[in-house]
Amino acid sequence: MRFAGADIALDPAGALWLPASRTLVVADLHLEKASALARRRVFLPPYDSAATLSALARLILRRNPARVICLGDSFHDEGGAGRLGGHEKARLGMLQAGREWVWISGNHDPALPADLPGKRADVIIADGLTLRHEPQAGAGRGEVAGHLHPAAKVRRHGRSVRRRAFVSDGTRLILPAFGILTGGLNVLDHAFAGLFGDRGMRAFLLGRSRVYAVARSALRPD
Repeated sequence: MRFAGADIALDPAGALWLPASRTLVVADLHLEKASALARRRVFLPPYDSAATLSALARLILRRNPARVICLGDSFHDEGGAGRLGGHEKARLGMLQAGREWVWISGNHDPALPADLPGKRADVIIADGLTLRHEPQAGAGRGEVAGHLHPAAKVRRHGRSVRRRAFVSDGTRLILPAFGILTGGLNVLDHAFAGLFGDRGMRAFLLGRSRVYAVARSALRPD
């Protein structure tokens, strides 16, 4: 599809693909979220980083990108990179090998450790699009962001379906969270108010092998 003058593909895994530069964009991995919660005595199975990296590995194998851009909150907190297990560090290193890797700073991980391989940036321009972690009110055409973990709900044939989703009005695009433990915020929530024009906003729900475009009028609140 065309977005702000660029050719893009919305991958059903929840990633953005920029074919012109073979760039893969993912948002909100939130690696080591379970270990961060455990420090507050909220105990979940400590396998979220391994599962998220496995999903990312499958996507990278399928797309074979020249560049990967992680749109912030790649780690759940500033100590997350240091808590990665040896197997997960090795897996991440294998994914980075032979390709450019860019970490965008997020509100959960504003200062990534110096020994973590890859470039660091607050904002990056890719294929004419402006990529950052948090969407900025009043930003120009072609902004791509994460941060809000969008999800969308529809009701058909008496049944409700709620899925993670991309959301866009043709000017701004917000990616769903990629992390296993991240969940999603309904795109009709007030947090999205002011970011999209009501007439043009659409959600793109993640399916098993494709995404499903849904007009705003068909979306339902939680």
